[in-house]
Amino acid sequence: MSIDIKKLLLVGDNPFHGISHISEDRARARGSEIGNPTYAAKLVQISLENGASGFMFSVSNTTLSILRILNENIGNRSPTLYAIIPYAFEYVRLATNLGTVGLAKKLTKQMVLSGNVSAIGASIKFLVTMNPKDLLKAYLLYELSRTKDVIGKRFKLESMMLHEVITEIILSLNLDWLAKSYIDLSLDLGMKPGFETRNFAYLVKKFNEWSIDFSGISIATPFNKLGFQMNPSREDCEKALTAASGCNLIAMSVLASGYLTLSEAADYLGNLPNIKGVVIGVSREKQALETFKYIREKI
Repeated sequence: MSIDIKKLLLVGDNPFHGISHISEDRARARGSEIGNPTYAAKLVQISLENGASGFMFSVSNTTLSILRILNENIGNRSPTLYAIIPYAFEYVRLATNLGTVGLAKKLTKQMVLSGNVSAIGASIKFLVTMNPKDLLKAYLLYELSRTKDVIGKRFKLESMMLHEVITEIILSLNLDWLAKSYIDLSLDLGMKPGFETRNFAYLVKKFNEWSIDFSGISIATPFNKLGFQMNPSREDCEKALTAASGCNLIAMSVLASGYLTLSEAADYLGNLPNIKGVVIGVSREKQALETFKYIREKI
């Protein structure tokens, strides 16, 4: 085995949002219990007690409720957290109902009502200057504030990663200034910059063109032997691994949405270079008990 990911085995939150990358029927088959924050928090806690080291989640009312319950019941554990922003589904729904301008007004109002002085100041600055960098700062401070209000000091918030929707827009429109602004802001706030993407090979290509140093950057992206969600191909993504040396790469979709077994996933990941972590979602207590214990033993 050529990698060591024992310190970064993360529970994923997709099942808690009713997300399946195969079909809506599969998501519904998990039952309504999985959407209950108390039950979801129990699954995360069992996972942490049986090999997982942290939790990767989109910042939403659901996951903030899960974190609040965890904080009350987790004892002396200090799990590592990777937050993903924005929670794209919620913002798409609001944009559909309110329109883009309505969404912007609602978000600005939420940031002002949050009571976070830094976020309010950045919001006001954006309204005066209309500089997108000020809006990015205000939003990042807002999401950071409401997450930290829930987790307190016991949890370690390692990174607030940009959701794949934002990452792919940055890549496709050559918004290097936005990527660099986000990286600088994250570092100023004492966090690792992070990007979620399903176009890892293209991200590596563009970051190299933009002279962005991979050292200290977290990237969450699919890696599995079926090439599921690996664009443009599994081979291209595997080749790109060597060109992103130094980054904190977290493999997701490692089970190809259930088409692969844990054994198959472990065998494949164990032969790849530069992968530093794995994120896997669980929807049942048996999975929470067995999944991370198995991965920790096999890789």
